[in-house]
Amino acid sequence: MNNAAPAPVRTRGRPRGNPPTRESIVSAARSLFLERGYRRTTLRAVAGAAGVDPALIAYHFGSKKGLFADVMQFQCAQALTVDAVLAGDRATLPDRLIDTVTNLWEDADFRRLTVQGDEAAEVIREYLERELLARLVEFLGGQDATARATAVVTILGGLIYTRYLNPLPTPAALSPTEARHTLTPALRAALAPRPRSAAITGAGGLVGVRSGPVAFRPGA
Repeated sequence: MNNAAPAPVRTRGRPRGNPPTRESIVSAARSLFLERGYRRTTLRAVAGAAGVDPALIAYHFGSKKGLFADVMQFQCAQALTVDAVLAGDRATLPDRLIDTVTNLWEDADFRRLTVQGDEAAEVIREYLERELLARLVEFLGGQDATARATAVVTILGGLIYTRYLNPLPTPAALSPTEARHTLTPALRAALAPRPRSAAITGAGGLVGVRSGPVAFRPGA
């Protein structure tokens, strides 16, 4: 006679009670993506590592691509916390932007995730557009906020591409400190409010335009 207790039955779909959090699934998926790569990682394997039914992953993330996107977004959010970057002194904002980007990309595990195909590139593009650029526009304010934020993200995207994704010898040879010293002036110029043109009347009643550079300063 077999007196062994019956094995617990897994229920499909949304679990009852105290379901595992999204974070626990993302953590298990991250480990497997790093160990096996994107193509060799299955949702069933992630479910097994997280101790959940595969249907729960489908419910939360939709697909393996959606799960991978969350893993990448989580990595970006941990290192490039936009709230923390924007919360400090405006005068040193260019330095913080460079430091957070280089800190993220100097992380070996993050670099391993970024080389796993088009899925990684798509997530990085979305993060720069939806998180960093959109938040910068809101933070800067004013009619030229979008142009200024776009200039900043373009500089940072160029750093990512030429130093990490498709490295050129000179940018790749820079240390993070040297990269900051090299690009901070360009970021400071990009963040500066655009000069406002003012009409002036010269000799003979001719109307000209006078404009000048405006420094990026706290409260601008």
